[in-house]
Amino acid sequence: MKYLQLGSSPLEVSRVCLGSMTWGLQNNQNDANQQLDYALSQGINFVDTAEMYAVPPSKETYGQTEAIIGHWLKANPDKRKDIILASKIAGPGFSYIRAAKPISGKTVIQAVDDSLKRLQTDYIDLYQLHWPNYSTPHFGNHQTNNVDFSAGNPIEQTDTMLDILQGLASCIQAGKIRFCGLSDDSPWGINQYLRLSEQHNLPRIVSIQNEFNLLHTKDWPYLIETCVKEDIAFLPWSPLATGLLTGKYLNGARPEGSRWTFMQRNGLFRDTQYSNAAAQAYVDVAKQHNISPASLALGWVDQVNGVTSTIIGATTMPQLKENISAFNSPLTPAIIDDIKQVLRQYPAPF
Repeated sequence: MKYLQLGSSPLEVSRVCLGSMTWGLQNNQNDANQQLDYALSQGINFVDTAEMYAVPPSKETYGQTEAIIGHWLKANPDKRKDIILASKIAGPGFSYIRAAKPISGKTVIQAVDDSLKRLQTDYIDLYQLHWPNYSTPHFGNHQTNNVDFSAGNPIEQTDTMLDILQGLASCIQAGKIRFCGLSDDSPWGINQYLRLSEQHNLPRIVSIQNEFNLLHTKDWPYLIETCVKEDIAFLPWSPLATGLLTGKYLNGARPEGSRWTFMQRNGLFRDTQYSNAAAQAYVDVAKQHNISPASLALGWVDQVNGVTSTIIGATTMPQLKENISAFNSPLTPAIIDDIKQVLRQYPAPF
């Protein structure tokens, strides 16, 4: 397993990060225990969760994933030092999470305390803002004019960001979190937080996790360039495009128990004519080179300059083993060339 520095922090994280959002809905405690134990045995030391999980989110499953990890940590107290544990505060939008209020310094402190109780640990290594209070081109909103960037007052938005940073600073000073990061944000968001940190001597953002895969490459080049130049770790989530890039949803297939059989908060916005055509093309490339579609998709993300650690997830042990093994064999130049041909044909399929 390869390890890279988590942005400007001194933490060394595995090139593969174990995602956990299915634990508490599609997966139970025993499933999670097996995944955690196997991931650690393969050299993975980076585990990502969120207060909002399990996914798809609901009032009934809110906090369940953190609780599951907490049970594992309680049963394996000697393992806490072996993992870099990341969690996230939910942004506005859910009535059952702080009455859908925007993130603030006060809610950061409250959310951190609540997560620590569920996780049964004294500290969180990386604490992230799951999504910002302002609108960003994520979750299928990246097509032209889907987001009104002129909406809202940037001065008020920046003031709120300062308040959030102060809340994060309070948690760091108290030893509750070690470092902070962003998720589902933009170059503007990154740069505002960096500027505020410098101006007010507050904690520096060390990472950002955004969706990034063969069907969704919008963060290349501009956001990833910002990350590289500013020493921000880029952490792609959904490298398999919620499973579409494995080929399992082609031709309208919906395998029993798979993610697309559950109600999605934003709908199946990735399920378009062009996304399915692109997924089929990538499956064909994988077949031509005698590798699995998952290995092709994960291998492509792994080789992108600027990627620090790719967040993977699985509902079965065979899936997890296949996904982790994909990082052991870099894609050949011939495979990458064939992928480029498909990318040119389907640059933004959803």
